[in-house]
Amino acid sequence: MTDTHGEARRPGPLSIGHTAVDGIPVVTVRGEIDHPVKDKLSEALLSCNGATPPRTVLDLSGVTFMDSSGINVLIAAHRSMSDAHGWLRLAGPQASVLRLIELVGLDQVIACYPTVEQALTD
Repeated sequence: MTDTHGEARRPGPLSIGHTAVDGIPVVTVRGEIDHPVKDKLSEALLSCNGATPPRTVLDLSGVTFMDSSGINVLIAAHRSMSDAHGWLRLAGPQASVLRLIELVGLDQVIACYPTVEQALTD
């Protein structure tokens, strides 16, 4: 018998996917965002913007955990994109990740949406 529930509880490695909708990059992240992967996330956010101004939607719906390292990456990416007259929008964070975002007040700085579609159409 296979224990599929135990497998589901174990965090997987961070995976990052890139797509674009109407020229706006959508970065989809799955797994855990913590100190060991912060540089990978930062590179994914800042390297995908060839557009001027840089605009990106970060799909967090597959993120099961995020610590302060992730918050710092999001703040740095937001600042970089804002300085270039662009924006970063967060989409679909799970309850635990949304709670952290709200706890530190990041939702007051970076727009946060329930879905990628809403983030793209605002």
